[in-house]
Amino acid sequence: MGDAVGAHQDLHSEQGARRGEHPGRSRNPVIKVQDIAWLEFEKPDLLRAEAFAQAFGFSTAMRTDDEVQLRGTDPGAPCVIVRNGTRSRFVGVAFTAGDEADVLRLADATGVAARPLPESVGGISVDLIDPSGVPVHVVAGTHESAPLPRQVPPVLNFGETLLRTNATQRPPRIPARVQRLGHVVLQSTRYLETLNWYLDHLGMIVSDFLYFPGQRDLGPAMSFIRCDRGDTPADHHTLALALGPRNRYVHSAYQVSDLDALAAGGEYLRDHGYQRSWGIGRHIQGSQIFDYWRDPDGFLVEHFADGDMFDNSLEPGWAAFTATGLAQWGPPVTKDFLGIAPGREPVEELGAMWRAVRDRDNEFTLTRLRGLMKVASS
Repeated sequence: MGDAVGAHQDLHSEQGARRGEHPGRSRNPVIKVQDIAWLEFEKPDLLRAEAFAQAFGFSTAMRTDDEVQLRGTDPGAPCVIVRNGTRSRFVGVAFTAGDEADVLRLADATGVAARPLPESVGGISVDLIDPSGVPVHVVAGTHESAPLPRQVPPVLNFGETLLRTNATQRPPRIPARVQRLGHVVLQSTRYLETLNWYLDHLGMIVSDFLYFPGQRDLGPAMSFIRCDRGDTPADHHTLALALGPRNRYVHSAYQVSDLDALAAGGEYLRDHGYQRSWGIGRHIQGSQIFDYWRDPDGFLVEHFADGDMFDNSLEPGWAAFTATGLAQWGPPVTKDFLGIAPGREPVEELGAMWRAVRDRDNEFTLTRLRGLMKVASS
């Protein structure tokens, strides 16, 4: 820690930044988004997608022949929009601006006209594309739907602190009620360029950097990025970016009330034939209790509870990117979660590695490939 700089001061990670490393924030961002709003997907079977969503804990906000809007119990716009398509694919992310003036300011800075959103959502949007090719919508003025009933966390006894007597604990084996969308994780061949784009345009700030084993001098290879709400705490990460051989969606995460809801909801999913990818455990970066599942289209989705909340005073932490460093406790990370289990995804990733290292117009070099290969075994 002798060469660390900034205001890290042992606040949340064993290592802070070294002199000259990425500061994790922009000096003069165009705007500062306040939260993630929703994710957009296309899928060929909306009925199947909705059935899984309800087992996972979403409520249906709107349904037509061509679109399903899914929401959590928190007030606000839907947090997932699924449209009918010829194949399953991730098609974009929306972030919430502070107000409509911020949307117009961003539109002016980027030379992209703002547009009204459909009446089912309301408000306005400026539609951008990040350097990885991901459509990014920045929205404001959307309809504020009323909250839905939440799952009530159980009353717990802690050692000699007895809050429950003459009463049993029987969490029902039902879907864990999703409260809200927490974050999305994306992989990029243009990781640093894409990271800087989000910091410069949307005013987001880095909570933690990860670097490939033995490659800290080459800079970070993953970042956990939060919204800058000033003194108001925000999720440890609303967006996470990782360097990789192709641009793709990795997973998205949805908050539930507590560990019992998460665990009993997982039992419900398992009983209904769905595939757990990895869990239950507790992460290091972000501290969330997690449980990962595959939906019928192969997308990775996460239940989480008890995540870290940071204000804008904390500087980035730094750590090596290792498989064992993904959790404080829980079962060993699975091949499915790492994307190396037998199947279509690892085959596509291997092909992408071959193409990426031969393409000089990206950040995924042969050296970076060697670093990535060390992650799963370290």
